[in-house]
Amino acid sequence: MSNNRHKALGLSDEQVLDMFKTMLLARKLDERMWLLNRAGKIPFVISCQGQEAAQVGASFAMDREKDYAAPYYRDMGVVLAFGMTAKELMLSGFAKAEDPNSGGRQMPGHFGQKKNRILTGSSPVTTQVPHAVGVALAAKMEKKDFVSFVTLGEGSSNQGDFHEGLNFAGVHKLPVITMVENNQYAISVPIEKQIASKTVADRAQSYGMPGVTVDGNDPLAVYEAVKAARERAVSGKGPSLIEAVSYRLTAHSSDDDDRQYRESEEVEEARKKDSIITFATYLKEEGILTDEIEKEINERIGDLVNEATDYAENAPYAEAESALKYVYEE
Repeated sequence: MSNNRHKALGLSDEQVLDMFKTMLLARKLDERMWLLNRAGKIPFVISCQGQEAAQVGASFAMDREKDYAAPYYRDMGVVLAFGMTAKELMLSGFAKAEDPNSGGRQMPGHFGQKKNRILTGSSPVTTQVPHAVGVALAAKMEKKDFVSFVTLGEGSSNQGDFHEGLNFAGVHKLPVITMVENNQYAISVPIEKQIASKTVADRAQSYGMPGVTVDGNDPLAVYEAVKAARERAVSGKGPSLIEAVSYRLTAHSSDDDDRQYRESEEVEEARKKDSIITFATYLKEEGILTDEIEKEINERIGDLVNEATDYAENAPYAEAESALKYVYEE
């Protein structure tokens, strides 16, 4: 895996180390949320574990000063890369008044933050695709050079919104990048029972856009594909579909028992390709990450997660009187 791959892609040592830190922060926050859920302190968790490489690799290929992201509920890596903080994500987990996504009104994972151009998501899956396409239409109409980036699971690629969004984007040559995070399960339904085509990326040609399948456990492979798609989009060549193949390491959510539909051996086998481990190995081979630096990063992230947890746990809930706020224009 060695040989300066990141340099060839135009990434500095500092940038790839930053990628790793973002991936690790997403993982550690997620793990803490499970503990809090099992301790009865937070109601619900929907995990990013196993998908951090795709989320962070893709986000680093975007212009995070001006591009828009329309993430799906697992995208902790995306929203962290776009500027959301550990504290804000914990406030959302605890459903506190300061939760930036919805003031504690929505379930966790319904990301949205205006200042970081993160489009608000909702519970029905795939609704974010036409929204992201709409943002790309605005870029084209206003002749601006920002791009919109939307993610979804492979189960969502079977919904009508996917067809409508991609068809419209293809017809109008819009600057939108759609990344399907194929984690191989739509809740309990394995990929072979969801999709008849060989890959999700195969669907791209019917919408008049290129489609590629990449290793979702390799942040550099995802970065490369998304960077090329972004260059296409800003040069007026239209949309792209990217399928990042990884594996969901946790149950679908904290309310799901995945032992009912998959063998623990399968999950253990997938853990061998865990990007947190494989990317750390790459960085060590490149001399960017040493045991000492890794220890320091882990300690710093541990402190950050503790601080975020304490802050969010002690933060106030929304006042009952505020229940009707933000429903209608005040």
